[in-house]
Amino acid sequence: MSYYYVIGVRMDNRISNSANFQQVLTKNGCKIKARLGLHEVGEDLSATDGLIILQPYGEKEEIEQLVKELNNLAGIKAKLIDLTE
Repeated sequence: MSYYYVIGVRMDNRISNSANFQQVLTKNGCKIKARLGLHEVGEDLSATDGLIILQPYGEKEEIEQLVKELNNLAGIKAKLIDLTE
């Protein structure tokens, strides 16, 4: 089991897509150690897209399955980053 995996996620249209995204995260909660969400904000701006960084936990096959589930959602693009090598 490696601790050197990160999942990068880009979410388009946060308002419409966040509920389905959250359902997948909740379903896989035991596979996620940390989550960081980022989006542009300002006085007159709150971006509708965003970047989420996940630190997954588990075997690589389980983590790859999580990435696949995320990529099956509308408006979501997820990539596994393997820093073990």
